[in-house]
This record gives sequence, structure tokens and C-alpha cells, in this order.
Amino acid sequence: MEHLKSVDIEKKNIEQKVEQKYDKGLVASTFIKYAAYIVIFFGFLYFIVRYIFPMFR
Repeated sequence: MEHLKSVDIEKKNIEQKVEQKYDKGLVASTFIKYAAYIVIFFGFLYFIVRYIFPMFR
């Protein structure tokens, strides 16, 4: 006589199958990183215009 195996069937709702494709923390940290790059870039441009260009006059 064969023993019947009990099999657990996991049912998922359709809403659970849709996963978020991005992490909000990752998006925020990436934004902060690129904002810092922009601030550094414009700070460097300000330094060049304010202090380096007047030396060549």
C-alpha cells in the first residue's frame, strides 16, 4: 500500500506576484550621490571663475 505524501500548495494572490522593481533607499542614496557631484562641480567652476581667471588679466 502506497503512503500518500502530503504536499503543501502555496497559493499566491496576483498582487503578491508584482514586486517592486526598485528600492526607495537605493533611489534616495543615488540622488544624494549625484546631487553631491553637481555641488562639487559648480563649486569647482566658481573657484575657477572667482580666483583663477582674474590671475590672467
